[in-house]
Amino acid sequence: MHTARELSSPEELRELLAGVRRVAVLGVRSEAFADRPAHYVAAALAGFGVEVIPVPVYEPEVTTILGRPVVRSLRAVPKPIDLVDVFRRARDLPAHLDDLVALRPRAVWLQTGLRSDAFVQAMVAAGISVVQDRCLMVEWRAHGPVRGR
Repeated sequence: MHTARELSSPEELRELLAGVRRVAVLGVRSEAFADRPAHYVAAALAGFGVEVIPVPVYEPEVTTILGRPVVRSLRAVPKPIDLVDVFRRARDLPAHLDDLVALRPRAVWLQTGLRSDAFVQAMVAAGISVVQDRCLMVEWRAHGPVRGR
């Protein structure tokens, strides 16, 4: 990917996912919430061989998720990072803009049901591609590389 943009075609998703090794999951939930997408999507990514960096916004007492130490802010995520998978409401996105720009992931992925054209415009202007309103787990199964099995 050379130019930041909103990604949506199968070819664009395949190209993005082929280079994904490290994913920060913003809004991830702990094993206590294993039935929620904010947990089981991250667990699936780990199962696909992706290094998952949990960045929860709730559960302040939790210190590990999926056996990995939690990171309490995007600014504290060790670089480089390929993708930030976002489990937040659209109204919560503006609070994360500066941290995402500072982190400089190749792309930001907004999970199913999460759309914000203003957010997409801000990310693209900062040189960061965006996928919106898609499930990363589902798209990885359809378009992602086979790893870790």
